[in-house]
Amino acid sequence: MDLRTTRTFLRAVVLGGAGALLLSIARAQPAESTAGPEWPTYGGNLASHRYSPLDQINAENFKDLKIAWRFRTDFLGPRPDTLYSATPLYVNGLLYTTAGQRRAVVALDPATGELIWMHREDEGARGEAAARQGAGRGVSYWASPDGSDRRIVYVTPGYRMIALDAMTGRPIESFGDNGVVDLKLDFDQEIDPVNSNVGLNATPLIVGDVIVVGAAHRPAGSMDSTWDVRGYVRGYDVRTGTRLWIFHTIPRRGEFGYDTWEDGSAERNGNTGVWAQMSADPELGLVYLPVEMPTADYNGFNRPGDNLFGESIVAVDVKTGERRWHYQTVHHGIWDYDLPCAPILFDMEKDGEIIKALAQPTKSAFLFVLNRETGEPIWPIEERPVPQSESPYEKTSPTQPFPTWPPPFDRQGISIDDLNDLTPELRAEAEELVKSYRLGPLFTPPAVDAPDGPLGTLMVPSDVGGANWPGGAFDPETNRLYIHSHTAVFTLRNIPADLRPFDPSPAGRTESPGSRGVSPPGLGAPGLGGGPNAAPSGLGAPGGALGARRGGTFLQGTIPLIKPPYDRITAYDMNTGEILWQKPHGTTPDNIRNHPALAGLDVDRLGSYGRIFIGVLVTKTLVIAGEGGVHTNEAGETVALLRAYDKVTGEDVDGRIEMPARQTGSPMTYMHDGKQYIVLAVSHAGANAGGELIAYALP
Repeated sequence: MDLRTTRTFLRAVVLGGAGALLLSIARAQPAESTAGPEWPTYGGNLASHRYSPLDQINAENFKDLKIAWRFRTDFLGPRPDTLYSATPLYVNGLLYTTAGQRRAVVALDPATGELIWMHREDEGARGEAAARQGAGRGVSYWASPDGSDRRIVYVTPGYRMIALDAMTGRPIESFGDNGVVDLKLDFDQEIDPVNSNVGLNATPLIVGDVIVVGAAHRPAGSMDSTWDVRGYVRGYDVRTGTRLWIFHTIPRRGEFGYDTWEDGSAERNGNTGVWAQMSADPELGLVYLPVEMPTADYNGFNRPGDNLFGESIVAVDVKTGERRWHYQTVHHGIWDYDLPCAPILFDMEKDGEIIKALAQPTKSAFLFVLNRETGEPIWPIEERPVPQSESPYEKTSPTQPFPTWPPPFDRQGISIDDLNDLTPELRAEAEELVKSYRLGPLFTPPAVDAPDGPLGTLMVPSDVGGANWPGGAFDPETNRLYIHSHTAVFTLRNIPADLRPFDPSPAGRTESPGSRGVSPPGLGAPGLGGGPNAAPSGLGAPGGALGARRGGTFLQGTIPLIKPPYDRITAYDMNTGEILWQKPHGTTPDNIRNHPALAGLDVDRLGSYGRIFIGVLVTKTLVIAGEGGVHTNEAGETVALLRAYDKVTGEDVDGRIEMPARQTGSPMTYMHDGKQYIVLAVSHAGANAGGELIAYALP
């Protein structure tokens, strides 16, 4: 076992509110159920609704919310967590979450935030070399039918799955090896137990007595090698930790989908994991896997073909892992449009018939709506011709799937009409700036670097938006879906490498023609510095060689190149697919609203630009979300707002709660001892860097 230190701290006196632990039984919830006063899974339920019927906090009193307690996580880990993204669980009178770069799992008193118990892991070199660090998304919970066995299950940065007693925090000795299952073993591939590029930020999904675990990798945008760990998905027995099944996301020879990897390329590619949250329908016995793309993110030179099951929704049998159906949302992806979040499961009425449906938000701002029993589209999805790549050795798909309905929830593609037009001067400057770049519709491929060619292809949505890992929220009482999205521009550019014929042998796996030189993901900053791995330093400002020839407002790292808003919330009626309302969400950050070029303009609510990941919460009457950026209030304090909207009309609810830092984890809510709480993770920057949980309640 790769383990230096395991420590569990248990508070000596259990608070009175936890006495009800022995009286409550937690069971797997069907897709249509709601969380009620509890919040037992990351998404509120297995259908990933992120909904609660609680209504003690409502439009009339939202303005009265006060901080009930705060729990700083920094003291539990080796360094501050500047993107603390966990969503706590509230089950049987206790709050559970990860903290301290996932060094620790804690149980908290839900009324005070006081520490009840803590389990801490020091994985040594394995943890320091982990592909996915940070606090992750949190933990999972399971209970036996009689309530005598309750467990917290989570995955460490070093890719080890640990089961803890939910009452004490002590490892379950009968699970795996004294409470630990090493996820780098029994993986149908040989990988380095310390340095291999595989891990997980998401929480495991527990369906009945089966734990389903995905895999994540480091960003693969500018990899020189296509070979990497394959992101297989596995099911485990929740009681023993025994592996029950494995699903090969890159098919093996003889398996369904192998022929979509031409020239035997399935043998020499990796990634294709499920790094996002999953959903499940226990009644159908299906788990829904949102699969990411293969290596590498921005080129497919070494993987001709459609590359199943990359960027696909795959429904597998929870007992066996066998594929029941799949739907690929991008063929042969080269845009990093991974499926980033859990599919949302719901029942809808169409033509007088009740249909078991699934809605998958995507980075491309499409909402794929499918029959979750069969995988058939609810509304037509058309294969439409798309621009083809000019890169050497690239073989892009001639068509891509376009949902005809519902409408997209964010902008797609970029044209002159999308450039910043807050003032005529900015518009003129933007038009001049983009002359050296390629503009085009969704799925325009990366530009090939050449002396007289474009400096890159401008891409909207960027690799971090429309939707991302927080996903959406769904109100089962009205069949309305709510989602936050992010609008930003990114540049794609291929710099051709040595164009010798590719050697597919193991010795030749480390060099792929033209695989180098794709601009890395960043804050919408295309190809800064002119090099393949230059760090971004602007808000949507094309740079590199262009920056050497032209100055101007956009190159100062302040005003975004494209027009606002930069983040928004959209509400859908999922019986009809219509957009009910859509509005900007975030307060404009100081560096934009105070810019001299915008003097005299009302730019208070353009939205936040950058790596903004906002999850929404839906209650009986409200849609609630915090801001992903900060600004200075009238008192000179740095704050972010916690906002609420009328979920029917989208109108702002009176009272904007000032938080001390930006939201970085999706909010949840629960009722404890007659009081409703809203809890979310925030992250501080600068000298006060680090993450914390903040709980809000009425006085």
